[in-house]
Amino acid sequence: MKLFSYRDATSIRCGVEAEGITYDTSALFPRYDSNFLGRGGLEALAEALARQDAGLRQLDDTPSTLVAPFALPSKIVCVGLNYADHARETGANIPEEPILFMKSTTSFSGPFDPVMIPRDSLKTDWEVELAVVIGRKTRYVNPTDANSCIAGYCVHNDLSERAFQLERGGTWDKGKGCDTFAPMGPYLVTPEEVGDVHQKAIWLSLNGKRMQNSRTDNLLFKVPELISYISRFMTLLPGDIISTGTPPGVGLGLQPPLYLKAGDIMELGIEGLGTQRQEVIAFSADYAVPEY
Repeated sequence: MKLFSYRDATSIRCGVEAEGITYDTSALFPRYDSNFLGRGGLEALAEALARQDAGLRQLDDTPSTLVAPFALPSKIVCVGLNYADHARETGANIPEEPILFMKSTTSFSGPFDPVMIPRDSLKTDWEVELAVVIGRKTRYVNPTDANSCIAGYCVHNDLSERAFQLERGGTWDKGKGCDTFAPMGPYLVTPEEVGDVHQKAIWLSLNGKRMQNSRTDNLLFKVPELISYISRFMTLLPGDIISTGTPPGVGLGLQPPLYLKAGDIMELGIEGLGTQRQEVIAFSADYAVPEY
């Protein structure tokens, strides 16, 4: 199944693509949120599809107004330097254990929402990443059991302000959590639909030029290991996101470095998970960040 959410004239509605057919599911599941994921919502949705429940409304096509496919999570946990080539391009050592940092939930946005350059930013950068969405409360899980904790996968653009991240002291978090810095979607794709998540093409283009072009089999720490590792340090709740790291080709790693400016267009995707598109806009205190 490929779950999505979209805006109509008055609200956010939910839908699903399954077996080549698109449905509005809002009458049965008004929001894909932590309660939906944590209380058997995916199983209930699959059952509703199997019996063609009367609450499903077939759509002619996927709506053009897609937003983030699920509601705001309790936390966004990110993994740094999880592709060896990316570590090398930034001058960092290849990590012996996963490097963890957090993105603020206020950075959460949709796959086609604008990306706003923060005030005083000179070094806003792009990072396409595979994101894992947790499906049940998870603590101290073994890697062999970690796949049972996964609700699905999606595309994430882990926007980063490099000066805030690397030149202002302390942790990376201050360069990662700015408004609009975590576009998610367009779909939440369930594991059986994805297949082997470690065999997917992953890419990002800037103004039509391919900047990042890799495969998820290049991840240093694979998804089950990451879930197990992170669950040693914090409880993961339904809807929480683990973003697994970016491949080489970020602006910081170019010679000379290249950073985003207003008017730039980013397009990014992962095989089987869909594509995003964002226009970069200048900072404005009046910009209304979409709520999810």
